[in-house]
Amino acid sequence: MKSKNPVVWFEIYVDDLERAKKFYEHVLEVKLNELPSSSDSNDEMKMLAFPMEMEEDGASGALVKMTGVGAGGNSTIIYFRSEDCAVEEKRISNAGGKIFKPKMSIGEYGFIVLAYDTEGNMFGVHSQV
Repeated sequence: MKSKNPVVWFEIYVDDLERAKKFYEHVLEVKLNELPSSSDSNDEMKMLAFPMEMEEDGASGALVKMTGVGAGGNSTIIYFRSEDCAVEEKRISNAGGKIFKPKMSIGEYGFIVLAYDTEGNMFGVHSQV
C-alpha cells in the first residue's frame, strides 16, 4: 500500500434517512446531497453524500438506507475532521444525538469527541486543539 491515507469512502447505515440527514447537517454544518442509484436498487438503497473534493486529502462518504441493513451496532467509528471538536460537541445534543465521551485528549494526536447519532451509530469528531 502506498503512503496515502488508506480510507477512501465510508458509509453510515441509517433507519431514518431524513432524520439522520438533519442531524449531520446540523452538527457538521454541511449539506448532504442525494447520490443517484442504479434503477435496479432505487427501492432497496438510498444514499446522501457528504461534501467531497476529489483533489483534496481525506475521505468522503454517505448516509445509506438499505433494505436489510439496520443502523447501529456495527463496531465501525468514523471520525470527522474539525478545527475544535468542542464546537461540534455543543451541537450534538441539540440535533438529537447523545455524547458518549466529551472532548478528551489523545495525547500528541489531538482531541476527540465520541457520540451517538439519531440512528444509534457511534461516530467521532477529531481536532488538533
